[in-house]
Amino acid sequence: MNDDVQRQPVVTDQDVVRVRQLVRTVAVAVKLSLVDQTKLVTAASELARNTLVYGGGGEVEVSRVHNDRRAGIRIVFADQGPGIADLDLALTDGYTTGGGLGLGLSGARRLVDEFEIETEPGKGTAITIVKWCR
Repeated sequence: MNDDVQRQPVVTDQDVVRVRQLVRTVAVAVKLSLVDQTKLVTAASELARNTLVYGGGGEVEVSRVHNDRRAGIRIVFADQGPGIADLDLALTDGYTTGGGLGLGLSGARRLVDEFEIETEPGKGTAITIVKWCR
C-alpha cells in the first residue's frame, strides 16, 4: 500500500540536495533508525546524482509504503537518458565511471532492502529502492 507520493525534479546539483532532505524527512516520519536513515539517504544521494550526471536529469518519487508487518519508504529515480548499456558491469562491485560518491550501483544496492532497475539503451533508466523499518 502506498501513501502520498512526493516528487522532486533532479536537474541541478541543488535538486540532489533537496532529494537528500526529502528522503531524510520521510525516513524520520516512518521512524527508520538513525543507522537506516543514514544508509537510505546515502543510497538516495548516489542514485539522485546518477540520475543527474548519467541520465541527464529526471525525477525522484518518494512515498511511504506499508506491508502487513511494517512501514518503509519507496523511492523511484527515473530519467530519459541513454540507459545502462551493460547492467551486469554497472552492478559489479568497484565499478565506477567517476563523479559519484564512489559507491556505484552495487554500493547503493547494499544499503537498501529492495533494489530494482529497469533500463533500456536509448530509453532511460528507472531504479526503485525500498527501505523497511526494522
